[in-house]
Amino acid sequence: MALYLIAFNDEWVPDLTMDDLRERATNARALINEMTEAGVFVFSDGGLDASTALCSVEPGDGSPVFTDGPFVETKEHLGGFAVVDVASDEDARYWAGRIAVAVGWPQEVHRFPHRVPLDR
Repeated sequence: MALYLIAFNDEWVPDLTMDDLRERATNARALINEMTEAGVFVFSDGGLDASTALCSVEPGDGSPVFTDGPFVETKEHLGGFAVVDVASDEDARYWAGRIAVAVGWPQEVHRFPHRVPLDR
């Protein structure tokens, strides 16, 4: 089994009404229940955008240096994510596809490399 991050940027989310958002949230909760029953669900969260950025931290001379807001000027912000624990890239792609359809916007899939055997 390997851990995969399935994520989307906030800018990929189309303009939606509150009713649209509630419908997508209902679809997402149903899919999370299905993923939990399948034993692949680890964690998910969403609703992130520029307004949720708390601070940035840079390494100082032995001490962290905190600044308000995002590190760089960008319109791209993590909008939400799910972490799944599945046997293969194909399985991760399957669940990412299901999420994309459930919420109606693109997803991106990343494999956490530390869970991949190093002796390939």
